[in-house]
Amino acid sequence: MRHAPSLSTPSQSVAPENNLTRLRIILTIFFALDGFIFAGWVVRIPAIKDQTGASASDLGLALLGVSAGAVITMMLTGRLCSRFGSHRVTVVCAVLLSLSVALPPLTHSALALGAVLLAFGAAYGGINVAFNSAAVDLVAAIRRPIMPSFHAAFSLGGMVGAGLGGLIAGSLSPTRHLLGLTVIGLLVTAVAGRTLLRLEPPAPLADRPDTASTPRRLDSRTRRLVLVFGLIALCTAYGEGALADWGALHLEQDLNAHPGIAAAGYSCFALAMTIGRLTGTTLLERLGQTPILVAGGTLAAVGMLLGALAPSVWVALLGFAITGLGLANIFPVAVERAGALAGPSGVATASTLGYGGMLLGPPAIGFMADWFTLPTALTSVAVLAGLAAVIGYTARR
Repeated sequence: MRHAPSLSTPSQSVAPENNLTRLRIILTIFFALDGFIFAGWVVRIPAIKDQTGASASDLGLALLGVSAGAVITMMLTGRLCSRFGSHRVTVVCAVLLSLSVALPPLTHSALALGAVLLAFGAAYGGINVAFNSAAVDLVAAIRRPIMPSFHAAFSLGGMVGAGLGGLIAGSLSPTRHLLGLTVIGLLVTAVAGRTLLRLEPPAPLADRPDTASTPRRLDSRTRRLVLVFGLIALCTAYGEGALADWGALHLEQDLNAHPGIAAAGYSCFALAMTIGRLTGTTLLERLGQTPILVAGGTLAAVGMLLGALAPSVWVALLGFAITGLGLANIFPVAVERAGALAGPSGVATASTLGYGGMLLGPPAIGFMADWFTLPTALTSVAVLAGLAAVIGYTARR
């Protein structure tokens, strides 16, 4: 009889631990699916640009549809997650993302392309806020800095999606390619989504005994710091979005690369970012957050200058890879720092600013490419990466 309590204690603790492990796996799948679908779209942008007959500035305006749809949805998704739960919102947005990726090849003008990209951007923005919110709760429950591992899955999905797109770019039309992504996305969502909906999310931070004393109201200094880390996320995510949408076009248009090699540019970037993020937890535990911010921003600035101004395709690919290594862990660290300062509201602010930078960067590059040249426009990625390093150093305290 005396041993009964001790025998029941492990069985009571195993089930929650198993649930946390399953939840981590399922969220990782959704991060990877998001990267896979997004990369499949971006590597076909040159072909869709030709199909619509859009100039660089017209394409920039059309891509603004992704930004507008995403930013509007991001502002609402937090409330939807609070009301319906981040797991349900993740599954619904995954379905919408899978359906909407098939729409761009059906358009034949920049205006129509911009209209369908509103829907694609809304789904993309929604799922990113939803599964990041779920991941933040899980990170707090596990009590380890594992956020880079989720973003590594996004990068790995992007690498696979870009690599596949490069292989079939010359043999499969954008319509069939992106329709195939729709089928894959719906199948993955049907399987993984069923499990995600059955899993209970970890208790919110505010409900935990060790965080119950956390102040609910934030002073002005804390709010400013949250915005600072949001700005760091914006500066680095800007580079990720710019390379996703314009990297292939830069290689093909400015360096005369074959379409398949051009598509591999984003794959190199995504592979390097994946490697950096897979080692992110170890680096954070050994070096700390500030060295990751400063060294990462500096490395990304050097790599992007090399990628934008390179005289040959292979040097540009090397620059893209260096940029990926530099940017790999800055966004996850910025989100984590904002969350440590202000809890879930800080995470939401930093994530929205970060993904806003990712989505607003491509149209900005388009306008600068028309005013100057595309290589010159891409150097803005290096400028903002360097700025992120400076901000990260000044905000170290």
